[in-house]
Amino acid sequence: MGARETIRTVVRNVVPPAGLTRALAVQAMVYAIGSGLFHAGSAVFFTRALGLSPAQVGLGLSIAAGVSLLGTVPLGGLTDRYGPQRVWVVGLVLDAALFASYPLVGGFAGFLAVVVALAAVDASTGVARQVYSINALPPAERVTAMAYQRSLLNVGFGLGAVISGLVLAVDTIAAYRGMVWFIAAVFLVTALFVRRLPRLAQAARSAEPMSRLAVLRDRPFMVVSMLSGLLTAHQTLYLTVMPLWILTHTDAPKAVIAGLVLLNTVLIVLLQVRASRGADTAPGAARASRRGALLIALFCLVLPISGVTRGLLTVVVLVAAATLLIVAELIESAGTWGLTAALPPAAQRGAYVGAFRLGTQVQYLIAPAGLTALGVTTGGWGWLPAAAIFTLVGLAIVPAVAWAGRTPRLAADDPEQAMTPVP
Repeated sequence: MGARETIRTVVRNVVPPAGLTRALAVQAMVYAIGSGLFHAGSAVFFTRALGLSPAQVGLGLSIAAGVSLLGTVPLGGLTDRYGPQRVWVVGLVLDAALFASYPLVGGFAGFLAVVVALAAVDASTGVARQVYSINALPPAERVTAMAYQRSLLNVGFGLGAVISGLVLAVDTIAAYRGMVWFIAAVFLVTALFVRRLPRLAQAARSAEPMSRLAVLRDRPFMVVSMLSGLLTAHQTLYLTVMPLWILTHTDAPKAVIAGLVLLNTVLIVLLQVRASRGADTAPGAARASRRGALLIALFCLVLPISGVTRGLLTVVVLVAAATLLIVAELIESAGTWGLTAALPPAAQRGAYVGAFRLGTQVQYLIAPAGLTALGVTTGGWGWLPAAAIFTLVGLAIVPAVAWAGRTPRLAADDPEQAMTPVP
């Protein structure tokens, strides 16, 4: 393959095709500029601009995470009642208002009110965003469209991080206030963008309305949700556990950590679309999830080798381990999108997608402490049971998805293709 053809292939895997797929991906990039900016600068903003202690920040964010966990299913049901586009737009406007109010916060109580409100809004808008993408596109295009969104999402995160670096360099209260007001403006622009997307006819309601928590009784689906949620621990492994391992058990320079984060961003932008092929059906998504799980298990066996190597060889082992985990993330993410697109019934998609996200929320609660304890504080032997856990999850998810496929969903409706845009 010549250089020109290689460039064309890369462009095809990064630049979405014209139409709704491109519009959704560009929206994701714009949103991520604000989100990435805040993630990169939030810790300093909370302590410098709001005057909070690290303990107060940690407590507030933990309470907000609990609200997100408890609210993801019932708030996801709002999408079924009011439509994903309406919930998405309202959520973005509320996000903008809450971020704009940050400089007015006085003390821990005000901070807690804002972060809890943001957690509740994000629990509903996260579901609405995903449901709109699923409803608006034919089944064969859904996973690819979400892959393009994730690719440009990482571009936006990178741009946001660059802007954050400028704010941190200035390091004044005015700069931090300007940062959150800029983020609020970005979310308002995103809301206008989303409002201009095609309006969809709402899915027909079931003759017997389903309770917002009834989805939790769909045992096969919830098993798939929990298994898939555990596999999203690749994020915790990459951003938390691996850096701690590098700092405490290897002789690699600290700059390697930043280099590995950059490697993650670049590979996701370049390879996410290609890695998503074949995950647009429930069986294909299940197989992708299994491959992702086995690659995470392999990462758990390769990374500890860096604890006994020295010099350049340590860096080589770390890059190899990181690459394994990035590929696992690419494939597992596609599996997750395929499962959320294929398994939920159209009329109750919001509640089901919210319930599917519950598995990820549970992972956020247990994985940081659990995987750090296994991988870092044991000195290295804990990576073996960690690898065994991910192997078992990978082996279980294909039969679990088959079980869910054989079991009728609660309040299930007829199969659908894509919602018809409203003129």
